[in-house]
Amino acid sequence: MMTSVDTDLIRVLADPLRLRIVTLLARETLCTTHLVEETGARQTNLSNHLRVLREAGVVDTEPCGRFTYYKLRPDVIAHLADRFAELAATARTAADNKRACP
Repeated sequence: MMTSVDTDLIRVLADPLRLRIVTLLARETLCTTHLVEETGARQTNLSNHLRVLREAGVVDTEPCGRFTYYKLRPDVIAHLADRFAELAATARTAADNKRACP
């Protein structure tokens, strides 16, 4: 069963730019400068999206001199994947269940 936390996480990841950021961070830890280069987004826009991802617990930050590096928290993504796997399993077993109309 999806929780409100799961629903909030889905909303966070539903944004195309945030999903792109997560996809990039799945491959390597990157700083804001790298993410600007990779996405073509403006730095201020990107920073706002990174803040949302950080507040949702999807990414962690790592200061490095004057730069901040971002890395994906795979456990959060795995948790969400587990919820979807549970939904799929429930749907498979309930495929022949049909509630009668009143």
